[in-house]
This record gives sequence, C-alpha cells and structure tokens, in this order.
Amino acid sequence: MKKSIMILLACVVALSYAGSAQKINVGTYNMRNDNNKEDSMNGNGWKERLPVIASLIAFHDFDIFGTQECMYHQLLDIKGSLQGYDFTGVGRDDGKQGGEHSAIFYKTSKFKLLQKGDFWLSAITDRPNKGWDAVLPRICSWGQFQDIQTGFTFYFFNLHMDHIGVKARAESSKLILAKVKEMTGNKPVILTGDFNVDQTSDSYAIINNSGVLKDAYETTAVRYALNGTFNDFKANSKTDSRIDHIFLTKDFTVTRYGILTDTWRSLRTESGAAVNDNLPKEARLSKYVAREPSDHFPVIATVEYSK
Repeated sequence: MKKSIMILLACVVALSYAGSAQKINVGTYNMRNDNNKEDSMNGNGWKERLPVIASLIAFHDFDIFGTQECMYHQLLDIKGSLQGYDFTGVGRDDGKQGGEHSAIFYKTSKFKLLQKGDFWLSAITDRPNKGWDAVLPRICSWGQFQDIQTGFTFYFFNLHMDHIGVKARAESSKLILAKVKEMTGNKPVILTGDFNVDQTSDSYAIINNSGVLKDAYETTAVRYALNGTFNDFKANSKTDSRIDHIFLTKDFTVTRYGILTDTWRSLRTESGAAVNDNLPKEARLSKYVAREPSDHFPVIATVEYSK
C-alpha cells in the first residue's frame, strides 16, 4: 500500500512538472574589448570592470547569454569569476583564439551543449574574412542546447555585426535568417547580439518582421527599459536607441525584459567627503565617480517554454 502511494505521488509530481512552463533567463552583453591602455587611462580598465560584470551576471541569474567583443583571456576571466558556467565560440580573426569573440556562456548544471559551430558574416562563411563593406571580420557563434531536466532542445545564435558597413549589416540580417532556416529545421531559436542598428533600422526590420524571429522587447509582458543599450562609458548619457537585441521564435513566451543600467563607483583622486546636512552623522557620502561596467548595457529577458 505504502509503495503504491509513493508511485502515485511520483506520477502526480512528474505530470505536474511536465505540464508547467519552464523558465530561462536569456542575456546579451557587449562587454567591451580589453584594449589594455585607452580604457584604463580613463578609469574603465578591464581589471576594474570584471568584478562588477561578474557580480551583475550572478545577481541577475543569467542562465545563458551571448557576449560580444571579448578577447579569449577575457572569456577565461569571466568563466573563472563565475561558478558553473562554460562557453563556446572561436575568435573572429583566425577561427581559434585570435581576436574578438561572439561567445555563448551557459550554466552547465542547466544545459547540455549538443552541437556547436561558427560562421562568418560574409558571402564566404567558413573562414575568417570581411563581408561586403564591413571594415572588420564579423562572426556568429551558435550552439544547440538541451535543458538537462526537461529534455527541451533549442538553438542559440550570437553575433556582432559591423559598426560601419551598412550593406554588411543588411546582408548579415539576411544571412542569419537563412542560416536559422537551413540549420534548425523549425526548432526553437534564440538570437542575441550587438547588431549595431537600432529599432528604426531596415536591417533590424529584416529580422523582426521576418515571421521567424521577434524582438523580446516587443513581446514581453513586463518591460524595464528606461534607456537604450549604448552608453559610451558616460554614466549621465541617455539614448532611446537599442542596438543590442534578443530575438526569439514563437516557441518562447517573454515574461520580463530589461535593459540593466547598473553602475559602479570608483574613488576620486582628490580627498574629502560630500557634505549633506540632512544626513545623520553615521551616514557619510564620499566623493566617487559613477561608472558603467561596459560601454553597452546588458539586456536580459526571462522567457518560458512548454515542454
């Protein structure tokens, strides 16, 4: 009798779990390349920013996210600063570790990487080169992932489009749609990246109006987006342009979308404390400088799927 009850309870739990929507926190983050000099001179060096970026990712609980601009050593720094993540993606300069990456990070306890690959945003997709009027090689990295608990499989594409080539961006949008159709067989797809075009661009419309992928910003139930996604390391700047995007197929329902405008503080070189007579003596404000963890803000979307 006791054994029968236990089996019945297990079946009820399993059925309840199978029928419920599963949640994934998806992100995209251009973390700014480590140029070793220019940013450091202005107080925005990678070593200073890394702990902030790692803490931001951990606190907001990114499950899987695309990164842009990181050099290989930056990817190792991120992995070493976070627990339970791995990444996939090669360097755009040589198809190995050279140059910037468009890597995908994922929780190893949540996802299994089934397949992976990379292609260049160009008419020649299988080796490093500059496409169309692009001034730099541009790459898209992808992976097929399986949710370890539910068995749900999906494709994740992550890219960084050229910042100069207008034709390159338009052709890259067409290419990514063609690749999604060719590679995935109508399986669920997430596409993230720094597209270097905002929501008013024709290149953005090619993807968003395709009937295949839709911007999470438009379909979300709850939106927290008080700014665009580029800040140029200027904490007091403001823009409505969103150039970093998360696109999804209809297999996903977006419940929350946010552009995370988190800042951090570095100590001013001059000494002294800010004075505010309205504060109790225990509260003390020091003179610090507001800074951004990167020259882009990260974007996060909480999405649900049904098994």
